[in-house]
Amino acid sequence: MVNPTASTSEEEEFSALSIQLRQAEAQFSAQERAIQAYSAGKGIEDLLEKSPELREVYTRNEKLKYRKNILMAALEAQLKKNGASPTAAPSSAKKAKTAAPAAAAEEQKGALNPKLTEKFDYVKVEDYGSSMLRRLADLFKAAIGKAYPDIKLDNIALNECQNAKLGDYQCNSAMAIANKLKATGAKIRPSEVAEKIAAELPKTDFVESVDVAPAGFINIHLKKDYIQHRVFTVAKSEMHVGHLRSTIIGDSICRLLELVNFDVLRINHVGDWGTQFGMLIAHLRDKFPDFKEKTPPIGDLQAFYKESKKRFDEDTEFKARAYECVVKLQSFEPTIVHGWQQICDVSRKYFKSVYDRLDIKLIERGESFYQDKMQAVVEELEKRSVLKEEDGRKVMFPTGCNIPLTVVKSDGGFTYDTSDLAALKQRLNDEKGDWLIYVIDSGQSLHMETIFAAGRDLGWYKPEDKRVEHVGFGLVLGEDRKKFKTRSGETVRLVDLLDEGCKRAREGLVERKRDEHMTPEELDAAEKSVAFGCVKYADLSHTRTQDYVFSFDRMLETTGNTAVYLLYAYTRIKSILRSSGAQTEYEAWLASNDSVPLDHPSELKLAKLILRFSDTLLLVLDTLMLHPICDYLYQLATQSSDFYRECWVIETKGERKVHYNRMALCIATANVMKTCFDILGLHPVEKM
Repeated sequence: MVNPTASTSEEEEFSALSIQLRQAEAQFSAQERAIQAYSAGKGIEDLLEKSPELREVYTRNEKLKYRKNILMAALEAQLKKNGASPTAAPSSAKKAKTAAPAAAAEEQKGALNPKLTEKFDYVKVEDYGSSMLRRLADLFKAAIGKAYPDIKLDNIALNECQNAKLGDYQCNSAMAIANKLKATGAKIRPSEVAEKIAAELPKTDFVESVDVAPAGFINIHLKKDYIQHRVFTVAKSEMHVGHLRSTIIGDSICRLLELVNFDVLRINHVGDWGTQFGMLIAHLRDKFPDFKEKTPPIGDLQAFYKESKKRFDEDTEFKARAYECVVKLQSFEPTIVHGWQQICDVSRKYFKSVYDRLDIKLIERGESFYQDKMQAVVEELEKRSVLKEEDGRKVMFPTGCNIPLTVVKSDGGFTYDTSDLAALKQRLNDEKGDWLIYVIDSGQSLHMETIFAAGRDLGWYKPEDKRVEHVGFGLVLGEDRKKFKTRSGETVRLVDLLDEGCKRAREGLVERKRDEHMTPEELDAAEKSVAFGCVKYADLSHTRTQDYVFSFDRMLETTGNTAVYLLYAYTRIKSILRSSGAQTEYEAWLASNDSVPLDHPSELKLAKLILRFSDTLLLVLDTLMLHPICDYLYQLATQSSDFYRECWVIETKGERKVHYNRMALCIATANVMKTCFDILGLHPVEKM
């Protein structure tokens, strides 16, 4: 699929990476000095348990280490691409003042990432739908196998023709085959290879013709009849901030998998155990001593947490009682468990209100669920002699990892590593998961890959049989490009974010006088559609591994690649269909036809784009990157706008006439757009 977004130049990309690297190095050095100062002469895990502030610094430092590794690798790759050595500065007027020093690069070879590089074909596609790329790939794979049975290619080089005059698709594999033959001493031009491949292509119901360019490109022309028939089928069938990113991205991945008939278990893994809950329970007992008999009126859990955190930081006696509550909680002391449940209920109620507004369905499963399973994991690891003693801790070094998993602390307690191992095993064994997807921020990538490596070492799963992967994402930034916070510097509550979105969405609708043409109920529906849709789309339309800037002003714009523009485009199509007043006649036309005539160039162009939807779905299923759906949706909306500007669906000059083939194209477009909205979790409305 062609991405309409212009790519950054290599020089600009290098400069940006250099700046990020220097910032990461500065932060990394500062955090490392802090940790060294704290941990002098003491066990680091004990310190982390006793100091939430230090744990936060330590976690941030580990994330920076990993991010610095990524930046170093990206810089090295970019320099090689530019033809420079990894330690040389680029020759450009916009070049960075200095390149990363070799010593720093050598130092950051440090943490090994055990992520698997081998690719396995996990998903069997039983129906390619309207995907031309997959059909053509199968066709050319067979033809190349017949023409050159001794040549092995990793993939078939297929893409859409940039110039429509040359054809619809293009196969460029002849050049790679010619190079492989040249390495064996055979002298053959790419064009000769291409001719031999083309000769082995069988006749199909979707390829009109192929021709070979002098350079060896094989241009493919699709049959117009096939396009007309496939679009007719689409038109006839009704196609049915921290937490912010993981929730929105995870929900969309679930929607995509459910669309293609996977059985999906939506697990929300929440932190409901450990020091912070001991702190909250201790504060609960002091503030509401009758909490056992009367439900405490905790209206704002974030404010309640801030109160308890302040006491924890400033009052040593309170801190000791908080740790005591942790011990009692882990021992399942009834009174403490009751308090813990009340706090969890308040948190659960808040998040449910957010999830209901965003139409997100989840099964909550906190760390507490895995408490009894952790002990079983430790016993298994001890029995298999894979744990090592280190500063009083029991650690495991999975294959390819030089940073261990701390399975048992020096005081005998468990860690996040222990619970993540227990959760992995439970999902594989008890839930019988074939494909495990962890939607967690990119800073946890090294940790998750280490957990996965441990699971492979222990024989819990084989990567050729089970797909276990981390779907990472970047940070949500404010317009100052710093971590997204309120003006007072506090974390933004999701419910406040959604309320602000609704307020601004309604203001925009009223400003454009849309309210004058809608009932109060229609206005409310449009407000929520725009408000919640813009928040989701702004996240999903960005490459998920990158940070993105949260800006209501930008996401509520009515032009460009925004949810507002797309929702308006959809309602415009629906408005055209309503105004035709010819639903009965159109259904009669459908019943008497089996394809959509495509006589105007704009009709054919839109039809071809509609059929690319399956290619987009298959790409996203493979990569779990959701922005290609947004790119495709935006392209479809703009192309449909061009279409009905050039091709009247309803002619009103003279005798009124409805073009049913164009009406069918509008319906097919609306069906595909609605399916894209469903995947992204957006709810379009009929009127806006």
